[in-house]
Amino acid sequence: MLDVKVNREYKDRLFRFRFGTEEYKADMLSLYNALNGTAYGNVEELSITTIEDVIYVGMKNDISILLDGNLSLWEQQSTLNPNMPIRGLMYFANLYEQYIKVNKLNIYGTKLQKIPTPRYVVFYNGIGNSEAVTELKLSDAFLHESDGGFEWTAVVYNLNRGKNDKLLEQCKPLSEYMELLNRIRDNQKSGMDIKSAVNAAVDSCIADGIMAEFLIKHKAEVMSMCLTEFDEEVFVNGMKEEGREEGRLEEKAESIFALLEDYGEIPEMLRKLIMEQTDLELLRKWHKYAARVESIEEFEEKIGLVRES
Repeated sequence: MLDVKVNREYKDRLFRFRFGTEEYKADMLSLYNALNGTAYGNVEELSITTIEDVIYVGMKNDISILLDGNLSLWEQQSTLNPNMPIRGLMYFANLYEQYIKVNKLNIYGTKLQKIPTPRYVVFYNGIGNSEAVTELKLSDAFLHESDGGFEWTAVVYNLNRGKNDKLLEQCKPLSEYMELLNRIRDNQKSGMDIKSAVNAAVDSCIADGIMAEFLIKHKAEVMSMCLTEFDEEVFVNGMKEEGREEGRLEEKAESIFALLEDYGEIPEMLRKLIMEQTDLELLRKWHKYAARVESIEEFEEKIGLVRES
């Protein structure tokens, strides 16, 4: 087995490595055609405009291209993020600033300066439940309803099995990319550790002629990227679970306070003790006490809180 350590430095995701480099411009063009129903064949017409210093969760996951007057931004996500529209708007602001400087456009004059049409696409391949295609709107985040007509959208394509099979059929590189990820997940479900799961998936894809040339040439890099991405996926899911647990703790503490407040002001020491408790089962037990006692002092005695005299 190839021994690959997880690299914690900023690095490309596999998606960006496959679809965002000069070496694999043909794959990039194939994905563009599949998304837009076009049939461009000359990779030299495509310009990569990716901003190189944009980082998300320690990894670069963005690809920006300019083709035939369309400025496209693609991002790959393994977690559902409702804030993609504002992130995309900020990214496009930098892209347009770059475009205006390079093309020496005078945006302070009286002549209307034409700019490329923006197209913002997010590719989702996480394990959460999501529709085949989702349109995220910036206006959903506005504090107040806007009557000015301003809008910014991110179109999210779910790449998981059974969601956008037609898109995958029209872009072989994208289909093969997802096949590799699906095999890694299937291996994990069968009980393999992450390193074994990635290694077995890469080897089986090579054996079956799936991205074979790419994987043979870049096996070490692909292994490292996959290990990092799946490690991050576990990390993000763990953070979500921790957040849900914290929410349950806070909710139970507040319900105890609501019961005790019927007997007067809750002492600061007791309030602090309840709020800092991280054992949910113990909080549930305390909640039962709070529902049965007839005073705050009786509650303190039940939970074993001893005050210095």
